[in-house]
Amino acid sequence: MVPHDDGASAPPTEDAPPSSGFLDDGKNTIGSQLASRLREAIISGELQAGSKINLDKARKTFNVSLSPLREGLARLISDGLVEFEDNRGYRVSSISLANLEEITILREELEVFALRESMRIGDVDWEGNVMRALHRLNRTERDAARPETLERWEELHREFHLTLIAGCGKPILLHFCSLLLNLNDRYRRVFLTRTSGDRNVSQEHSEIAQGAVARDLDYACNMLRQHIHRTGTNLRNHLATKGTL
Repeated sequence: MVPHDDGASAPPTEDAPPSSGFLDDGKNTIGSQLASRLREAIISGELQAGSKINLDKARKTFNVSLSPLREGLARLISDGLVEFEDNRGYRVSSISLANLEEITILREELEVFALRESMRIGDVDWEGNVMRALHRLNRTERDAARPETLERWEELHREFHLTLIAGCGKPILLHFCSLLLNLNDRYRRVFLTRTSGDRNVSQEHSEIAQGAVARDLDYACNMLRQHIHRTGTNLRNHLATKGTL
């Protein structure tokens, strides 16, 4: 369980022992590993939107010093998942229907453009990666009654969407698409904890992937745009009806 603030607390201290749960292996710093753990906690809803992040409790929970913890939080600020306010500290970014609407519009534009570029210049290795990612996703069960299946499905779902556009050759574009997927996943997790889905998403993914590797630009791009738009509309309707936002 990731700690959050439950009221006033003493200023955080630096006297933590060396980390026992994280190891800087030269590729992933302790800060980046903390960022990944906190990112999952936010996206899954373990850390609720708007909740304050208590640095001292988090430092003790993860058995790390403040330096890598702040590094991890700084990464999440750049991802739009955490906010920092002077004299108030760190807080999980809020969510809203307007925010979801903006994320959906941006995903439609940026991911569709990235897919078109991937189909234009992607090589045969990209084609193979797309079909392998599709196979892994469609072979994975998603059951609202079993949270562990949702987490695995979400991981593979993200992998599929990023693999689909990975052939575009534009790292800045891919960075923004990845960021938008993180932001969008916060909303879908709320939806998926209550339902295993509202349509044949596996079929939609298959149609997009097959159109992509066939280099049918208009078909694949239209299918991806519809897929993202339908998801956004269903999420807005669900969250508004349930009074989640």
